[in-house]
Amino acid sequence: MTVAQRVADTLQAAYAGPPVAPPTSTFPDLTLDEAYAAQLLQIERRLASGRRVVGHKIGLTSAAMQELLGVDQPDYGHLLDDMVVADSLSIDRFLQPRIEPEIGFVLGRDLQGPGVDEVAAAAAVEAAFPALEIVDSRIADWRIGLLDTIADNASSGAVVLGPERVALRDLDLPSVSVTMRRNGQDVGTGTGAAVMGNPLRALAWLANTLGARGIRLEAGHIVLAGAMCAMVPVAAGDQVTAEFPGFGAVSVRFTS
Repeated sequence: MTVAQRVADTLQAAYAGPPVAPPTSTFPDLTLDEAYAAQLLQIERRLASGRRVVGHKIGLTSAAMQELLGVDQPDYGHLLDDMVVADSLSIDRFLQPRIEPEIGFVLGRDLQGPGVDEVAAAAAVEAAFPALEIVDSRIADWRIGLLDTIADNASSGAVVLGPERVALRDLDLPSVSVTMRRNGQDVGTGTGAAVMGNPLRALAWLANTLGARGIRLEAGHIVLAGAMCAMVPVAAGDQVTAEFPGFGAVSVRFTS
C-alpha cells in the first residue's frame, strides 16, 4: 500500500470522527504529489458511490493564511454535488466547522492551463456570485500544514451559494467588500483584494495548476476563489450572513 493510499484511508475514515493526527506527523516525508494523490483517491471513492464533481475551491489565497502556515502558494480541493447545501443544515455533518465568505464563479466555457492569465480567466467566467464556504478538518484541532490540508481535500466541508449571478463587467472584483455576521454580530470584513490581489488571479492559478496535472476546469462548474476574511467557528443555533454591498448576500443557519 502506498503512502497516498494510507493517508487517504485514514482521512476518509475520519469523516465519521474522531479527527486524526496530521498526516505529516505520521509521514514526515510526505510530498506535495502524494498529498494531492491522497485527496484524489478519496474523491474517486466518492465518485464511485454516486457523487459528482461540480467544481473546485481554492484555499490559502491570502497573505495572512500563507504566512500562518509558512507557505508561498495556494491549494485546491474538489467540490462535490452533496457539498452544495441549502440555507439551513445540521451541524452534525461536520467535525470542526468554521465559515468564511467568498466570491464564486460559474464557468461558461472550459478553462485549462498552462498559460492562463487574468484576461483568459475572465473570458471563461459566465457570472460571479456571493458564497459562504463551511470549512472543516478531519485533522484534530486544525493542526494543519499545507500538505495536511491538501490531503484532506483542502479542508472542505460544504458551500452555500447566494442567489445572485452577476456579470464580471458589472463588478470591480478587488473592490467588492463583505461584512460577515454571526447571530447579528460582525465577525469579519474584507474585500476581493484579499484573494491574491484579485479573485481572477486565483482562478488563473487554479487553471494553470490543474492544467499541469492534465485536468481542465469544465463549463458549468463553480469555483470558489478564496476567503475574503478570517474563518470563524460555528455551532448549533448560529445564523451566519455575509453581505456584499452591490453584489448580493448569502446566509445559513446551523441546526442541531
